[in-house]
Amino acid sequence: MRILSVVGNRPQFVKSAPLSLALRDRGVDEVVLHTGQHYDDELSAIFFEELELAPPRYRLETGSGTHGEQTGRMLPEIEAAVLEEEPDAVLVYGDTNSTLAGALAAGKLLVPVAHVEAGLRSFDRAMPEELNRMLVDRMSSLLFCPTEAAVANLGAEGIADGVHLVGDVMYDANLRLAPIARERSDALARAGVEPGGYLVLTLHREANVAPEPLARIAEALAVLDEPIVFPAHPRTSAAIAEAGIRLGPRVYLTPPVGYLDFAALASQARVVLTDSGGVQKEAYWYGVPCVTLRTTTEWVETLEAGWNTLVGTDVDAIVAAVRDASPGAERPPLYGDGHASERIADLLCTMSRDEE
Repeated sequence: MRILSVVGNRPQFVKSAPLSLALRDRGVDEVVLHTGQHYDDELSAIFFEELELAPPRYRLETGSGTHGEQTGRMLPEIEAAVLEEEPDAVLVYGDTNSTLAGALAAGKLLVPVAHVEAGLRSFDRAMPEELNRMLVDRMSSLLFCPTEAAVANLGAEGIADGVHLVGDVMYDANLRLAPIARERSDALARAGVEPGGYLVLTLHREANVAPEPLARIAEALAVLDEPIVFPAHPRTSAAIAEAGIRLGPRVYLTPPVGYLDFAALASQARVVLTDSGGVQKEAYWYGVPCVTLRTTTEWVETLEAGWNTLVGTDVDAIVAAVRDASPGAERPPLYGDGHASERIADLLCTMSRDEE
């Protein structure tokens, strides 16, 4: 059996690692296509080194651009790879432009689509990722849901065939890699911070890198009295510079870091601030309170458990949430048992090219 896996950014690389191992254990020939959606080396190639993944057979080097431009550049090249490899299925992850382009290319060529993290909804149509999720789920033959809420979302949209509750592959990766990260990384020493004595910030959503929300977030950071380690996405760094926004003296701005360094930083922070979906879950697994710089989230379970707070970009809300954040009394298990990858691999092995 042959699977074409389409990946393009840091979270997708992380999710793909345990699943690639599970596919190999089952004798599946996996061909990896890297779209280059995030072209910065620290956000792409380094993950193949740190996570010991085989180099991708295809590298598209898509680069930056609007959502439509990125998807349009990816589509013909992914189609060519599908025609060349003749996979039994195309495997896509999450909700990025790479996810949509991979699903479109496969669907046009009548190759089954398998979607990891199917059924997630923020119910915010202003987010490009939300539209990507909905479109990819409509095109998928196998829909691998991380939560019961995701299964229910698909049911509400009339999607039932091929839906499977499997757990979260990111949790599989977290269990495997987080202990290694704390052993190998010297990221805290380089940032000059001590465990439990600093904040970590990630920021990359399109809605948050416009000048006005960026300025509000910077204002909040200036009020906070703890060191803030900020590994900045290239788009965010460019937006900060272009808008002439000055960050507070306690903000340690760094280029993007590799997965192991970020895991070390996030797992030992007092609080994580983020607009990333994946980082919200990672903070929960690490037992670190999360303050999410959005007004909606697809990971509602972290809110219900009391470990995550939505604040948008309101200055006072950010400051209050960070200052008041403390570990909850309980941290119930969320998002599976660490064996999602094996379940997905087993289900993929039931798929044939004749399925639609």
